[in-house]
Amino acid sequence: MAPVTPQEYVEEVLALVERIPEGRVMSYGAVADALAERSGRNSARQVGSIMARYGGAVPWHRVVTGGGRLPPGHEQEARQLLLADGVPLRGERVDMARAAWHPEMPG
Repeated sequence: MAPVTPQEYVEEVLALVERIPEGRVMSYGAVADALAERSGRNSARQVGSIMARYGGAVPWHRVVTGGGRLPPGHEQEARQLLLADGVPLRGERVDMARAAWHPEMPG
């Protein structure tokens, strides 16, 4: 199977982010890992740049760093949206042990 085109990868990243349930988050790396087999790509940094460029149409605030840090430059807005979603926070970070979601998980 041929790797997906860059545009198809953007669409796959955004489609996956749209599926993250309220109250849960994924890290940039987890998004990359979830799509790696099908896409032939696996770069958390690439997911981050896709989110920075195209993420406004999806619940972008539900994608954070592996350590639970909020999207750089958008911490205040992301914090408010995550709290409204019911995402558990520990100080300025998401509690990843409680909030991390994987696509194969139900809801």
